[in-house]
Amino acid sequence: MGFSLGAFATPITCKAVNGNNSHALDASYMRRAAEIADKSAGFTSPHPNFGCVVVTPAGKVAGEGYLYAQGTTPAEVQAVEAAGDRCKGATAYLNMEPGDCYGDRAAVSALVQAGITRVVVGIRHPLQHLRGNAIRALRSEELQVDVLGEDLQSKATEEALKSCLLVNAPLLYRAASRVPFSVLKYAMTLDGKIAASSGHASWISSKQSRNRVFELRGRSDAVIVGGNTVRRDNPRLTARHGGGHLPMRIVLSQTLNLPEVANLWDITDVPTIVATQRGARKSFQKFLASRGVEVVEFDILNPKDVMEYLYDRGYLSILWECGGTLSASAISSGVIHKVYAFVAPKIIGGKDAPSPVGELGMVEMTQALELIDVCYEQIGPDMLMSGFLHPVPDLTPVIPSMEETSVIDPTVTPYESNIIFFYKTWDPYGAFSNFSPHAIRMSDEGGNYLTWPSVEHYYQAHKFVGVNDPAARNCVEDIRSAKSPEEAARMGRTMERQRPNLVRSHWESVKIDVMYRALKCKFSIYPHLNTMLLSTTGSVLVEASPHDLFWGGGREGEGLNYLGRLLMQLRSEFLGDSSTSNKSSITHRERENGLK
Repeated sequence: MGFSLGAFATPITCKAVNGNNSHALDASYMRRAAEIADKSAGFTSPHPNFGCVVVTPAGKVAGEGYLYAQGTTPAEVQAVEAAGDRCKGATAYLNMEPGDCYGDRAAVSALVQAGITRVVVGIRHPLQHLRGNAIRALRSEELQVDVLGEDLQSKATEEALKSCLLVNAPLLYRAASRVPFSVLKYAMTLDGKIAASSGHASWISSKQSRNRVFELRGRSDAVIVGGNTVRRDNPRLTARHGGGHLPMRIVLSQTLNLPEVANLWDITDVPTIVATQRGARKSFQKFLASRGVEVVEFDILNPKDVMEYLYDRGYLSILWECGGTLSASAISSGVIHKVYAFVAPKIIGGKDAPSPVGELGMVEMTQALELIDVCYEQIGPDMLMSGFLHPVPDLTPVIPSMEETSVIDPTVTPYESNIIFFYKTWDPYGAFSNFSPHAIRMSDEGGNYLTWPSVEHYYQAHKFVGVNDPAARNCVEDIRSAKSPEEAARMGRTMERQRPNLVRSHWESVKIDVMYRALKCKFSIYPHLNTMLLSTTGSVLVEASPHDLFWGGGREGEGLNYLGRLLMQLRSEFLGDSSTSNKSSITHRERENGLK
C-alpha cells in the first residue's frame, strides 16, 4: 500500500463551517513545523524529524523548536519554553506525533503544563508501539487534538500533509519495508554517461552540485559504493569539508579484488565497512582488519541482504553512490526508494562509456520505471532531477498499537518470547539504550558530583579520565558538553582512534565497571525506568547490535551481550536476589578483566 505525494486516494472533504480559512492557517503553520523539523539534517545521525510551532489565539507565532538529535531536548519542550506565558490558550503544531517512549512523556507533559489548549498533528507516529499514544494522552488531558487527513481534510491541508510526509520519508519507508530508506545518486552527461570510455569521470558535475552531494551524505547514516568505484575513483566519501555528522562508508565487493592502498582504509576520522561473500580472500580480510576496517561476510552478497543487515544496525537512511552494475542490482532488489540525478550540460559520447544504471532486463519502453513526485532544480550549470521510485508508504488506516490491541484482547501481549531485544532509542525498550535521554549525576575522582546528559556521555568520557595530560582532561569536558549522545560517542571513538595514548592504560579492565556504575545510577534515580526493567523479570535481555560483539549479542548470538547481562544483573539486585549463580550476573572479576 502506498501514498502518492501528489494526490489523496479518497475525496477531500471539509469538516469545519469556516474550513477554508481556518484550514489555510493550520496548513501554513504546519508547513512551518515541517520546515524547522529538518534543521538538524547533516549535523547528527539521521533520526525522526520533529518540529513544533506554538501559535497564540491572535495568530502570532510565540515559540518554535526542533529535535537536534536523539537524546536531546524535545521540540515541544523548546517551543513552549520559548513561548513562555503566551502558551495559555495557544495552539501547538507538530509535524509528527511525539515519540515519547521512555515513560516520562516529556513532550506531552510540556504541552499540557504550558496551558496549550489545541494541538494539530501532521501525521501519527509510524512506529506501531508509539502510534497514537501521545494523541490519546493529550486528549485524556482534555486538549483538542486534530490530525491532518483525519480530523482536518481539505485542499488547504493537503500540501501541509505532503510536507510532513516528506520530512520523515526515511522513517516512513523504514517502518513499512523494514529496510533503511535508500537514495541512489549519480551524475551524468547530457547523453547519459557517468564516465568516458577510458573510465575517467572527474568532473562531470559542477562544484555546486558536488556541494549538494556533501549535503546528501550528511543526511545519511551510510554511503555505499561498489568495488569498481574504489578501484577506479579511490573516493573518500566525506560528508563535507570539516564538521558535522560523518556517515559510515560501506564497500560492497563479492571477491574482495580491492587495492591495498585506498582512502577508505583510513579510518582516522570515519569508519569503513566492507561487505563481502563468505570466505572471500581471507588474507585480504585480515589486512583490512589490521587497518581497523570492519569486514562483514554474507552467504550470498546481494543488496537486499545488506540492507536488512543495516536495518538491524538501526540505520535509517542510506545513500548509494555506486556504478551502473551495482545500481541496477539494487534497483532490481527493490531497495532503492528515491533517485537524485545530476545532469551536466556536457556530451562525451562513446559506445563503451558507462551509464548510471546497468542491465535491468527490460526490452520495451512500457517496462520503464517511472519516478513519482518529480522535482527539478537548477544547480549552477547542472540540472538536478529527483523523484521516488515507490510511493511514500501509506500508514492509514491506522494499525492499532499494542496498547490499543491489549484493550481489545487482553490475551495479546507485546512479547510472546522470553527474549527481549533492544537497541535504538525508538525501540519499544529504547530506554535500555545508553543513548536514551536520561541524565545521571555521578561523583568524580575528587568526590565532586557532576551531571552527565546520558550514560553514553559518561562512558565515552571515562576512557580518558585520570590520564595526566591536558588534552585528555579537555577531551573529558568536551564529551560531557556534547549536545547529544551520538556526538559524545563520535568524539570518544574518534579520539580513541586518533590519540590512543590519551586512553587510560587499564581501560579494557575497568570499562564494564564504568558502565555498571552508570547504569545503576540511571535505573536507580528514574522510577519509571526501574519499573520498566523489573517488568522484564523472567526474560533474557539482549542488546540487538549485530556488530558489537562485546556489548551486543551479534548477528547470530555470538556476541558477549555485556550490556544485556549488566541490565539483568541490576534487575536481579533490584529484586533483592543476591544469588551469584544466576546466569545473567557478572562477577567482580569479570568486571575487572572486561572479559567473559
